[in-house]
Amino acid sequence: MASLPTCSAAELTPLLSITANATAAADYICNRFTAISDKFTTTTYAIDNTYLLFSAYLVFAMQLGFAMLCAGSVRAKNTMNIMLTNVLDAAAGGLSYYIFGFAFAFGGPSNGFIGKHYFGLKSIPSAVYDYSFFLYQWAFAIAAAGITSGSIAERTQFVAYLIYSSFLTGRSSHLLY
Repeated sequence: MASLPTCSAAELTPLLSITANATAAADYICNRFTAISDKFTTTTYAIDNTYLLFSAYLVFAMQLGFAMLCAGSVRAKNTMNIMLTNVLDAAAGGLSYYIFGFAFAFGGPSNGFIGKHYFGLKSIPSAVYDYSFFLYQWAFAIAAAGITSGSIAERTQFVAYLIYSSFLTGRSSHLLY
C-alpha cells in the first residue's frame, strides 16, 4: 500500500498567513487531515480482511466439491471412508500447516528455499501477516491435498493417506507460491 501524505502545520502556516490565527488554523486542518487519514487506513484494512476471509471461505468450500467428486468415483461401500478422508484432510492439514507449513512458505528465506520464522504462528499477527492471511493460505494448502485424494481413492490405507496428506499440506504450501 502506498504511504499516505502527511500534514505539517509548519508547512501550512505560510499558506494561511492572510488569516489572523494562521498557526491555529494550520493545526486544526492537520489534525482533521490525520483523523480522516486514520479512518481511511482502518477502513481499507477492514475491507481487505473481509475480502480475504470471504475468498478463504470460497476456497474452503471447494473441499465439498472434492468430496462429492471423490464420493462419485468410488464404490458405494467406500463413500463414508472418502468423506472422512476429506474431513481429516482439513483437520490434519490445518494442524501441520499451523505447526510448520506457514513458516516454510512465509517465514523469510533462511537459505533461499525454505523459511525459518513463524513456526506455530509465533509472532503472528504482525505488520505483514495476520490470521485472515493464514486462513486464506491454509485453505489453498488443504485444497492441494483434496485434489490428490480422488486420485488415490480406494488404493491406499487410511493412516498412510493421512500421513501423506499432512506432509503434503505442510510442505507443499511452500511450493505453491
